[in-house]
Amino acid sequence: MLNSQWLESFVVLCETGHFTKAASLLNMTQPGVSQHLRKLEAQVGQSLISRQGKSFSPTPAGEAVLAVGRARRDEEQMLQETVLRDDPEVGEVSIACSGSFAMLLYPHILSAMQASPSLTIRLEAAPQDKVLAGVLEGRFDLGVADHDPRHPRLEAAHLGQEELCLVIPKGAMTSPISFQALEELGFIAHPDGFAYADDLFSMNFPEEFRGSDRLRIRSFVNQISQIPSPVAHGIGYTLLPRSGVDSYPDADKLRVAPLRQGLHHDLWMISRRGRMLPARVVRIAELFQSVSGNLESE
Repeated sequence: MLNSQWLESFVVLCETGHFTKAASLLNMTQPGVSQHLRKLEAQVGQSLISRQGKSFSPTPAGEAVLAVGRARRDEEQMLQETVLRDDPEVGEVSIACSGSFAMLLYPHILSAMQASPSLTIRLEAAPQDKVLAGVLEGRFDLGVADHDPRHPRLEAAHLGQEELCLVIPKGAMTSPISFQALEELGFIAHPDGFAYADDLFSMNFPEEFRGSDRLRIRSFVNQISQIPSPVAHGIGYTLLPRSGVDSYPDADKLRVAPLRQGLHHDLWMISRRGRMLPARVVRIAELFQSVSGNLESE
């Protein structure tokens, strides 16, 4: 690493073209500037200026070092401005959550970016293990998990609860919903759907349900935004968090079927423990709270 003080002295020297002027700007003596130059040349291992009488010009090595010095100065100035200006409308925020919650959150994110042109938000829909790992590794500023990870390096704040919904075509079946009728309709499966079925059906159909691996599968969909589509076309039923239902464009073609025992999953906002969140991240954290609060009120 080049010595930052010697490097700055060299940049000022090249910009003024004069040792005395450089010394005055740096609040140093002329011999002090010369000493910084010699030390920097020793560190680089090459001469950095070529003298012509009382004037001088940078050597090829000097031009390279000068470029590095100017770039470092710009970076330090940008850093100082960033530290001094903690603006909720400027900078980048990286977040991760489930696919269904991401669909519900995304319109609000678009609105935030429209209102703040200098705000960049990166949203990744990811499985729970990747959400937790990404926050721990610093790839995500915030994550939304379905449980409190109770990890020593993570902060967790309870956002609320989200209903797990049995989703059927609008107009299909009458209450009470029977397991046989669901089997005749067929399950629109997806990566999280089997775990949802084990949780919800074991509570509501304890006599008939024999495990998600024995459900009659009508279709399998891996794209979260497309999971409700077969149901909307009357092809089957599925299981989704409330956010996945509400964010579907043709939600009016779906029906959330009532069950004897409902099930809600917790929503937890996670971040790295001990980190003072920038204002832009705090703003998105408040957005999480607002969106999850709407879910609970429905």
